[in-house]
Amino acid sequence: MFSESMKLLAFALVLLGCLQSSSAAEFQVEALYEMRQQLIDNSGVLNDWEDNQMSPCYWNHITCQGNNVTAISLSSSGLTGTLSPSIAKLTTLQQLLLDGNSITGGIPQEFGNLSSLTTLNLGKNNLNGSIPDTLGHLPKLEILDLSQNHLSGSIPSSFLNLSSLNNINLAYNNLSGEIPQYLLRVAQYNYTGNRLNCGQDLFSCEGGSTKTGGSKSSKVKVVLGSIAGAVTLLVIGVLFALWWQRMRYRPEIFIDVSGQNDHRLEFGQIKRFSWRELQIATNSFSEQNVLGKGGFGKVYKGVLPGPDSVKIAVKRLFDVESPEGELTFLREVELISIAVHKNILRLIGFCTTPTERLLVYPFMENLSVASRLRDIKLNEPALDWSTRMRIALGAARGLEYLHEHCNPKIIHRDVKAANVLLDGNFEAVVGDFGLAKTMDIGRNTVTTGLRGTMGHIAPEYIKTGRPSVKTDIFGYGVTLLEIVTGERAFAFYPEAGEIMLIDRVKLLMEEGQLQAIVDRNLGALYNLEELEKIIQIALLCTHMEPDHRPAMSEVVQMLEGELVPEERWEEWQLAELSRRQHYEMRQQRKPFSFSEESLNIQEAIELSTGR
Repeated sequence: MFSESMKLLAFALVLLGCLQSSSAAEFQVEALYEMRQQLIDNSGVLNDWEDNQMSPCYWNHITCQGNNVTAISLSSSGLTGTLSPSIAKLTTLQQLLLDGNSITGGIPQEFGNLSSLTTLNLGKNNLNGSIPDTLGHLPKLEILDLSQNHLSGSIPSSFLNLSSLNNINLAYNNLSGEIPQYLLRVAQYNYTGNRLNCGQDLFSCEGGSTKTGGSKSSKVKVVLGSIAGAVTLLVIGVLFALWWQRMRYRPEIFIDVSGQNDHRLEFGQIKRFSWRELQIATNSFSEQNVLGKGGFGKVYKGVLPGPDSVKIAVKRLFDVESPEGELTFLREVELISIAVHKNILRLIGFCTTPTERLLVYPFMENLSVASRLRDIKLNEPALDWSTRMRIALGAARGLEYLHEHCNPKIIHRDVKAANVLLDGNFEAVVGDFGLAKTMDIGRNTVTTGLRGTMGHIAPEYIKTGRPSVKTDIFGYGVTLLEIVTGERAFAFYPEAGEIMLIDRVKLLMEEGQLQAIVDRNLGALYNLEELEKIIQIALLCTHMEPDHRPAMSEVVQMLEGELVPEERWEEWQLAELSRRQHYEMRQQRKPFSFSEESLNIQEAIELSTGR
């Protein structure tokens, strides 16, 4: 009798479990179907999301563990419509990926109930309204991407509760106000393209907090952290005082740079390395580890000791005991601290001794664009066309940030393929920040020493000695041609002799040989329409008249679009024709043997320091 009762009890428990599981599955079907009802699916990606099914775990774009929905993956699925609050009923959901669609409306407050969520990606949509403060109630959230929408208002203060957050991207919205200091210590972030206070005051971006109470070990950590914080604040205070002296009474300030290697974004505390750490990492600064040499130092590849074996690039500055060497070091630290963007190299740390100044950066796995174009190793594939286009866009976005979003604004002065670095995913990172100079445009400051690389120097910079954002844009145009052709900016060609790359491209275009411009390593694997667009953008950027060159934000828009505006291209063609006729009449020289750019560069050979 007892045995029969136990069997009945076990059966009842199993039946109850099945009923609960079935109920949970039906509940998820209902929530997901309501989500589908508010979305407009012109591509049919949600056709199998039907409310007459028992479980959603067999639907496309749904991932389950057991019978629980853990992921919705609908990135770039051509969806429009609005977001349903019913999604918040999926309390086991860990990943919600809806980026790259055209979804409109606001972000439902109910999303704050997704207690298991680790990844929320709503980037590249048309969402509007404010960011719900309930998103700050997601204890497990690690990745938050709301970039490239139309969100407005401020960043919710509740985001201070996101203790697991390690990657946040709010770029290119209409956000305003202060960025909470905690969010400037996240491992990876991007706040560009907004009206946010993003680091012009080093104190506000590097602030920290001190916790009290706890165990003895935690108190020791607090004391050590306080000491380290005090030292850091002292160094930052000196840098800030120098910066403020230059900033006072100046209506619009640019910083003009040129010098080394670089990578993406982050703004945490800058680490102080010991000399011994970097000596061991670089194998006593072995010549075999040299990655490059510039006018102000050598760059070495290194590996930090430890379980992770982190690869680094160490810049060892020359002439550090001279005032100029010390100023170079201070400027580079200040500049990299200000410039915070994924397409700009970040500074990991530094080392100072009485006789040494060293800067530590992330190691760029794929070195530079120049090395991948012209120093291809045996069995190493050439950069394919789509990668080249992605590099061109990434470099443009980095320069757009320096010119238009960073405060103070930064002029690079040495934009070229060798100074566009490539990480492990071939993402472009603008580098070389060794020669920073603050410039007051209102006073027409003239640079005492011409800096740059032959073939990339804008003609007006040579004539006047005054760099500007337009001189950077000229260098970017030449870099675009390097990316497409694989050639150097100034080289010897058997059919034409020594000639600038710009002139060679113009000549081939005039002769209708556009395809001859393309890097031979690509073969026929490129897009002809994109080739025409890139060449047009490059020639607009290298326009002889600086005022006629597009801003970097316009360059980014043209790269992201399908065509160059017809009126801009016609204007360039008319200006080029007029310029050629003018020089033919005055100098009786064969077209394109040497343009004015070429002649100006030739004059600058003795003025420009080789690097």
